[in-house]
Amino acid sequence: MIRAIGILLLFALLTVLTQIGGLVYLISLLLNRTWKTRFPVKLFLTFATLYLLSTFLFVPLLAPVFGREKVEHTASIRPATYLTVLLNRNYVRPELNRLLAQTANALEGTPIAIRYLDANFPFLDRFPLAPHLSHHDGRKIDLSFVYETEAGQITDRRKSVSGYGIFTGPEQGEPDQPATCREQGHRWYGSARYLTLGRINRDLHFSEKGTRQLIDALLKNRQLGKLFIEPHLKQRLGLTDPRVRYQGCWSVRHDDHLHLQL
Repeated sequence: MIRAIGILLLFALLTVLTQIGGLVYLISLLLNRTWKTRFPVKLFLTFATLYLLSTFLFVPLLAPVFGREKVEHTASIRPATYLTVLLNRNYVRPELNRLLAQTANALEGTPIAIRYLDANFPFLDRFPLAPHLSHHDGRKIDLSFVYETEAGQITDRRKSVSGYGIFTGPEQGEPDQPATCREQGHRWYGSARYLTLGRINRDLHFSEKGTRQLIDALLKNRQLGKLFIEPHLKQRLGLTDPRVRYQGCWSVRHDDHLHLQL
């Protein structure tokens, strides 16, 4: 009974994190029952082999059936962390890939690169991509802010291992939406602080100029439907385009990343 509960819990965890991991885990269990040879970590090696084959070979071939494809990597479009790729969170609709490519072209000649965070899983609309509320249809993607060194040099490095959770909070005179949401009882509004997986590059600072350039390049594309950012950063960066929105207290803070959607 305890073993069955453990299998179910691991199946659920792998499914939540990667969409395909739970199924691959069950297949690994079945293969191990028929494979009589015994040696240490046999199950782990079986799972790891099947998972990597699925992630990098089979899933990319099947995803277009569901209208999705991997984010296309170029010299200026890369994941902020390759965990995103390993966990199958790097799938979008072709239109979103085109939007990213056109944005990269608009930024050509600048030091700004596009570093993406979570996008969507490869299969099935409405399949939740935890902990996000809306990354379930291939039409959404998160991008890292642009940061700079103390000398003011633009960099494509990030401030946390995951790319999330290091907030650029409101300054004096700016709207403090995080405080408002806390006062209204939305306790999970700042929960991304627990998802950093560790702080890095503590010398970096939020680049107002670089992030504004990135946003301006995104807004040039008519395919862009919405871009979420905290109100204090919208004010600080002087953003007036109606597509730049506030996501609401029921979501999470967006002063650690940009969320954009078709």
